[in-house]
Amino acid sequence: MTVVTQPDVTVIIGAYEAMPYLVECLASVEAQTIDPERIEVIAVDDGSTDGTGEYLEEFAARTAMPVTVIRQKNSGGPSGPRNVGLSKASGRYVFFLDADDRLGPQALERMVAMADKNGTDVVLGRVEGVNRTAPKSMWGKTLDRTDVFSSNIKFTLSAQKLFRRELLERHGMRFDESLWTGEDALFTMEAYLRADGVSVVADHTCYYLVGRDDGKHVTKSGSYTLRFDSARALMDLITRMVPAGPKRNMLMVRPFLITLLPQFGPKYLKDSEEVRRHKLELAKPLMDAHWNPEVARLLKVHERLRLHLVAMQRPELLADVIEFVRAKKQAAAILEKRGTEVYLVYPHFRSRKAGIPDWVYLAEAREARAFEGYREAAANSFLRRALRKVRRSLPRAGFTAAA
Repeated sequence: MTVVTQPDVTVIIGAYEAMPYLVECLASVEAQTIDPERIEVIAVDDGSTDGTGEYLEEFAARTAMPVTVIRQKNSGGPSGPRNVGLSKASGRYVFFLDADDRLGPQALERMVAMADKNGTDVVLGRVEGVNRTAPKSMWGKTLDRTDVFSSNIKFTLSAQKLFRRELLERHGMRFDESLWTGEDALFTMEAYLRADGVSVVADHTCYYLVGRDDGKHVTKSGSYTLRFDSARALMDLITRMVPAGPKRNMLMVRPFLITLLPQFGPKYLKDSEEVRRHKLELAKPLMDAHWNPEVARLLKVHERLRLHLVAMQRPELLADVIEFVRAKKQAAAILEKRGTEVYLVYPHFRSRKAGIPDWVYLAEAREARAFEGYREAAANSFLRRALRKVRRSLPRAGFTAAA
């Protein structure tokens, strides 16, 4: 009698026109140090015409690990193939591998061991870019257990992570097939928020993010309007799942900074007037619903200023600021209140005609520390002033011991 054991991990590969990158991708799966019987591969060919489907079938026929190949008509995006693979998965964990990328040595063994050791539902493995940039801020150190509020993991929302399949099934989680970009950000953010802990493997490269020579990597494709759709979906998810307050504000930084702000970067200066107007129209409902001073203060001054002008629908001022930032000019600093406040003099600072409030130009401590003469005000300075006032009103003998 054959005992069928559940695989530890199902590797789901959605593939479309993936040759020749698919060759190294599959080789990296086959080279994993985890036992072949502990891996299950489900590869979905999304209507390729370049031999992708045939190569997947050849690989399935010769490799020692169980491989299921599904061939279907083109769905138009990565969500469909990932959902098909997820519906067939039987592993305790799933890992979504793009067909033009590749796994690092020992990646699956290390990530599964990390999840099992700590009982966490999501594991991030260190990512390195090959001919393209990769996220960096979350790889400072390996973390056995963290969450989306206590680390920088909100800045890596790609799908290439290890997810506990029971978590996904319990909440009916699938990729949103109505989104043509940013679908992975929505899925991964929801997983972070629902997870009983997240682990980070920072001391070993688990994933190589490969830039295609033909420039056709999916994250680089699509109209600017799709970015606004992506930002809207992520902002709505955060609003639904996180109560108003500091935690929500912290997470809102991500769609504002990574998805929305680039639409008002240097490329905006080259856009036609029609596109500029359209971008501001698309941004308006998002700014009205989600932009507030608490979110704004979590950004650098030049980021905050641009988004403030977008929120105020002031294109005549916005272009000047973008041009200043594009030129990589260093804004002059004005120190006030005995050096405890630093204002950065970007365009339209204290212009009566522009009418932009001073707080938009006020550098928070993390940015102000770079300027000579800045003195960081104590967080409890108000409390100290109040205490001194109380002490002055008391007989001197009344606070000798406390002093």
